[in-house]
Amino acid sequence: MCQLLGMNCNVPTDICFSFAGFRARGGLTDHHRDGWGIAFFEGAGVRVFLDPAPSAASPVAELVKHYPIRSLNVIAHIRKATQGGIRLENTHPFQRELWGRYWVFAHNGNLKDFAPALGGRFLPVGTTDSERAFCYLLDRLAARFPQGAPAPAALHATLRELALEVGRRGEFNFLLSDGDWLFAHCSSRLCYILRKAPFAVAHLADEDLTVDFNQLTTPDDRVAVIATTPLTDNEAWTEIPPGNLFAFHDGLPVGLGETRTVAQEVPRRLPDHGHAPDAE
Repeated sequence: MCQLLGMNCNVPTDICFSFAGFRARGGLTDHHRDGWGIAFFEGAGVRVFLDPAPSAASPVAELVKHYPIRSLNVIAHIRKATQGGIRLENTHPFQRELWGRYWVFAHNGNLKDFAPALGGRFLPVGTTDSERAFCYLLDRLAARFPQGAPAPAALHATLRELALEVGRRGEFNFLLSDGDWLFAHCSSRLCYILRKAPFAVAHLADEDLTVDFNQLTTPDDRVAVIATTPLTDNEAWTEIPPGNLFAFHDGLPVGLGETRTVAQEVPRRLPDHGHAPDAE
C-alpha cells in the first residue's frame, strides 16, 4: 500500500515535522521504495518535488525535510508500484489545470481494468491507473461544470459520485486539492489529526523526533494533517471510516453534505464546519 500525506491549514504552515516521519516510510521503516513526491500550494502556484528514488535515501527529500515552505495545502505520496514502471512520469502527486486553478492529486490503491474514455483535454503522460483516474475526475468535472468552478457543496457531491463510480474498480484512497479545499477519500485506510490551541508536544512514530507546537504556533492557528496511518505515537488520530469522502478547509473538516461513497450504506453527514464522526 502506498502512503499518503496531506495538510490543510488556516494560515501558511510548514510540514517539515510530519514530512520527516513520512519520508522514513520510503525504504527505512517501511518497504515503499518506488518513488515519492510532494506538492505545496503557494498562492496561485504549486511547487512540486518528485523523485523516482526511495524517499529515505533521496537527496531531494533531504532538501524538503529542511526547507520550511509554508503552505495552506500540501499533498505528498510515497509509492509502492502496482501499475506502471518506476519512472518520473509515474511518480505522484500529479498536477493539472482546471477552471484557471492548479489541481493536485495522489492515489493509494489499485484500480483493475480501469480504462475510461477521456475527452482529450486531460490525458495521462505516464502509465499508472492513478494518473488515468485523476484525468477522468477532471474530465467529468469539466463536463459537469463547463462555466467554471461550482460551489463547494456541488463540487463535493460530484466528487462523491465519481469516487463511488471509480471505487468499484478497486482501492481508491486519494487526496485532491485546488489550493483552497483538500478532499480526502478513504477506500480502505486514511486518518487525520486536528492541531489547534491548546497545542501539545508530538513525537514521530517513524523517527525519534519531538516538537512542541506551542513554540511554533499562535492561538489562532489550525492545522489538519491527513495520512494513511498515524505519523505520531503520542496523539489521538481519527480514522476516516472506509467509504467516505471528507472535505477540509481552513484546518477543519467541513460538512458539505453526504460523505458516503459505498452504495449500500446509509449516507453520512457532517455538520457544517464540524468535526468528522467517530470511526465505526
